[in-house]
Amino acid sequence: MKFSTFCAAAAVAVVSIAATAVVAQQDPIAARKALMKESGQATAAVVKMTKGETPFDLATAQASFKTYQNIASRMPALFPENSKSGGETTAAPAIWEKMDDFKARFTKFDADAKAAEASVKDLDSLKEAVANVSRNCGGCHEAYRVKKS
Repeated sequence: MKFSTFCAAAAVAVVSIAATAVVAQQDPIAARKALMKESGQATAAVVKMTKGETPFDLATAQASFKTYQNIASRMPALFPENSKSGGETTAAPAIWEKMDDFKARFTKFDADAKAAEASVKDLDSLKEAVANVSRNCGGCHEAYRVKKS
């Protein structure tokens, strides 16, 4: 990734974080959705590399893992009691029933994203890291997300 592209991406991330903070205070469901969208974009970037659709780029991979860390640190606070319904949320009631486990999953997601950021050096290590980190996503979604029909 060129330095100017990286700087532009960093600026967008800063604005996105600030906007998400304002939304989180007003509407935690909308804030959760915004963070999940960021997660999807970060995931798309690294998955395209693992599939050979885009060339391996260490800066992009590390930015994705930083995005995951940011999400992991902010997401647990976005599930207050008054956000169990509304806003077309897909948050399952199990979140509030098993909040300690739910929060622990974000702690693990954060730790795995940090480990991935530190360990990725090439395409092969990226493939391994993405597989490991994405297991966190799937496990949490399976247990704590209502599937839309």
